[in-house]
Amino acid sequence: MSETLSKAPAEVAARIDYLLPTSLINRRFWAPGEEYNTGVYQPYDVVIRNARLAGPFDIDVHGFCIAQHTTAVTDWDANYGPDSAYAAEVVAAVAGLTGADLVLPMGGMVRTSGLTSATMQPPAAEAHVDFTTRSAQMVAERVYRKARPDGAGYDRFICFSLWRVLSPPPQDMPLALCEAGSVRDDEGTANTKVDVDVIPTGDALFAPIPGEENMVAATIFRHSPDHRWWYFPDMTPDEVIFIKFHDSDHSRAWRAPHTAFRDTSRPDAHERRSMEFRGVAYFTKDAAA
Repeated sequence: MSETLSKAPAEVAARIDYLLPTSLINRRFWAPGEEYNTGVYQPYDVVIRNARLAGPFDIDVHGFCIAQHTTAVTDWDANYGPDSAYAAEVVAAVAGLTGADLVLPMGGMVRTSGLTSATMQPPAAEAHVDFTTRSAQMVAERVYRKARPDGAGYDRFICFSLWRVLSPPPQDMPLALCEAGSVRDDEGTANTKVDVDVIPTGDALFAPIPGEENMVAATIFRHSPDHRWWYFPDMTPDEVIFIKFHDSDHSRAWRAPHTAFRDTSRPDAHERRSMEFRGVAYFTKDAAA
């Protein structure tokens, strides 16, 4: 006999961490199994609406969407890289969702709300987008030129994540997604990603880093009552969420802030385990010729 799940409410009262205006040096140190933000955040009370009771959600209107996607992958530890079996599935799925003629995979990461490890990171738990505009442009060009050194270039690109759960529903820390139209274009502060073997401590967290201005940075956000938050409860492993990190065409929804949040409304919630896979989708000049 199958287990009966608790019912997801129409909306959840939750708390989301936002950057405080007084936070001046914003870095995200990343080490295997551990992450640390130097930014100063504060939890704000928000209402996160059940996206399954609304929609449909469109990537060019809202900045995200949910889709059905059955995967043949079972060994997730072996499927993080751009040449992995799962990367090929991501390429096909994203081409179908976006209409891009070239999709180049970057790599994946497993996150968990439980015990982390060298191959499993904690959930990202503040309102953010994974790139700034400058970082997205740098990454898109680097990834394209590595794959197509003599290519004609592209007219448009989308930096993205394809996100799926690996644990059964309901999950204790679902993904909250902020509707693109509720975020002003001028919102956001750069948060530099610093890869290290061991997280530094004390003054070393704030010491000057040569070339920091050219390092990849995320965008983090200060609280706004205008932000409209959504989530898809009871996700299954046969579903994926497509999230725009950056669309070079700003006439469309071009980014969707997101974060994990603690859902205390579900007494039967399971520890969340999820896979996020990044890449860049291109609309190339070759295809337009």
